[in-house]
Amino acid sequence: MTYNPNIHKRQSIRLKGYDYSQSGLYFITICCYQRECLFGNIINSQMILNNFGELIKEEWLKSAEIRKEIELDNFVIMPNHFHGIVIINQEINRDFIKNNVDFLDNNVGANGRSPLQQIQSSSLKISMKPKSLSSLIAGFKSATTKKINMIRNTPQNPVWQRNYYDHIIRNDESLARIREYVENNPLSWENDQLHPNNPSKW
Repeated sequence: MTYNPNIHKRQSIRLKGYDYSQSGLYFITICCYQRECLFGNIINSQMILNNFGELIKEEWLKSAEIRKEIELDNFVIMPNHFHGIVIINQEINRDFIKNNVDFLDNNVGANGRSPLQQIQSSSLKISMKPKSLSSLIAGFKSATTKKINMIRNTPQNPVWQRNYYDHIIRNDESLARIREYVENNPLSWENDQLHPNNPSKW
């Protein structure tokens, strides 16, 4: 499947005025810095993860364990980007808060379950709403960047582009279409806008 503007709003970053901490389904895409292929290769239309790719998978799955308001749906790790469907369920989160007062009291100054910190090598400190989509992505990017740079001995090097792309999933039809897109993404790698040999709209 090639670039579809109805699925991939690659030109927009955030929807102005929208509360990304509210319950809902979100399709997100995170791209490697300068479209570098870090996570493996597409072989016979299948994504074969290398050690970095396996690390990305492990950290993404861990996100749902750490953040009780988060559920994960379909996702795919590509050579130089990541697609995932995220469910934010604040009803679950409210139950978690009621039962874990001590945990929250011990994490004053934390954003979600990760401390506020610098993202990539930017000198700007990013403040985002706790338990929001941006908090999830910031924590995921920070954790994976730190671990990859430790493995390859490249401290402070960026792994991801500074931002991410999102699409708010508003109905079952959209969800089914995006799930199909995610599942079939490795099949269309040669035509993907993020393939290093193709001109990118990103």
